[in-house]
Amino acid sequence: MPPESRLEIALPPHIAFDAGLLQNELEALSSPGTQYSVAKRSIDARSHEIKVRLQLHANAPLLQSITERTASLFARNVGNARKVAVVGCGPAGMFAALKLIELGLCPIVFERGKNVRERRRDLAAISKHDIVNPESNYCFGEGGAGTYSDGKLYTRSGKRGSIESILEIFVAHGATDDILVDAHPHIGTNKLPNVVSAINQTIVDAGGAIHFNSKITNIFTKDGAITGLEVNGMQTFDFSEIILATGHSASDIFHLLRNNQVQIEAKPFALGVRVEHEQSLIDKLQYKRADRGLLPAASYTLKANKWIGKKEYSVFSFCMCPGGYIVPAATSPGQLVVNGMSPSRRDSKYANSGIVVNVDETDWKAFAAEGPLAAWYYQQSIEQAASAAVGGSQAAPAQLLSDFASGRPSSSLHPSSYHPGLKPLSFADILPEPVFKMLSFGFDDFNNKIKGYKYEAAQAIGIESRTSSPVRVPRDDHSLAHPHIKGLYPCGEGAGYAGGIVSAAIDGQRCAQAVALALQ
Repeated sequence: MPPESRLEIALPPHIAFDAGLLQNELEALSSPGTQYSVAKRSIDARSHEIKVRLQLHANAPLLQSITERTASLFARNVGNARKVAVVGCGPAGMFAALKLIELGLCPIVFERGKNVRERRRDLAAISKHDIVNPESNYCFGEGGAGTYSDGKLYTRSGKRGSIESILEIFVAHGATDDILVDAHPHIGTNKLPNVVSAINQTIVDAGGAIHFNSKITNIFTKDGAITGLEVNGMQTFDFSEIILATGHSASDIFHLLRNNQVQIEAKPFALGVRVEHEQSLIDKLQYKRADRGLLPAASYTLKANKWIGKKEYSVFSFCMCPGGYIVPAATSPGQLVVNGMSPSRRDSKYANSGIVVNVDETDWKAFAAEGPLAAWYYQQSIEQAASAAVGGSQAAPAQLLSDFASGRPSSSLHPSSYHPGLKPLSFADILPEPVFKMLSFGFDDFNNKIKGYKYEAAQAIGIESRTSSPVRVPRDDHSLAHPHIKGLYPCGEGAGYAGGIVSAAIDGQRCAQAVALALQ
């Protein structure tokens, strides 16, 4: 009888996360002709006796074969093939370009920001000198916002495309093969820049092109169809197909589309703060032990609902970064925005997570006159109010969780991973009243669910407002093209169809496939 091709076992952490001891366990389970390896790994911390659950596969493909198979997809040269414009070099744009190559089309990628190497200097200028370059920052540049993030790859978008194929492409370009097995995989801020650059080199080697410092300043149409685009206000290119993958912060694109009478619409998003704890506290609360040992830095997922007036609001954790840092994420002067990221080892002494509240047209009704940009103007008003409250610098408003509901600024704050510094303020003076009330309720609820969450050193740092795009660019459910503009393919987070690296990458692939199908 042939051995089972798949097994599930549970091991204590000191074995599961020790390479030598784990290999001994796998060899003990294997038999002649059968070699078991880990296919999936997750941590079960529901009881005091923590277990690591492993799904094992017999005779799984070697990493080398995965890399070779992935590389073969892009081995052709498409330099002389039909050219398709891809606007934006984030996950959606990069994976759209790769899929175009696989399908025999030539991607021409336009990215308003700089490449990874040059982009680093602009990131340093934000933290050290309060200088925000509108074209090169934590959101704009090679790899998009994902390059300087935790690199979280967990998604529920499996029904829309192959998550495994996305992960294998990342591994083939330098990501660790741990992302193929971890239940909540991540690459890490320190590794993502090199991975992103390697992916883009694959695009160029296959005959595609990537133009950095190339901001789209106009999109041309004739008789309801795409005819080309303008770059940096002076150079024009002829295209019949444009994949628009500009990310959730490219507000100039939203204005450009509206000014060109291209249909767009306001979209709900989420708004709040980042909450920072010491990572050691989160480890103790989640693992229920003084020392986590070989276990990875602990995370949490929290949510609560409550009616305020005639609307039910949700407050929830978003983009939790164990062992991470809070960074300035403004894209223009006069804004105060924060985001979180983690290195691959998640070895910072701090843990942070967005704690945000859902907002919709009932919240931005004061901006209703702005039509499809009402949500964006609402978002901007809060980011600008936060900036004004700190005198226009990138020092972030902050408040201890123990002081949050009182509406009084904290008399002192704790050390933080946020390099530009903190300024004690009351979020009651910055956030809309329903959002502030919902956050206050949420912190109490979370403290009941995780005893010690409102530890006296926990502090809120704001503003977390770029959770998703405040605008959706509509598209047909089947063709994925804009319903009124032939050849325009809204794509990824910026168009309102993704929420994270993998879901954006999958959407990029889908749009590339839609282009190829339309051209057939």
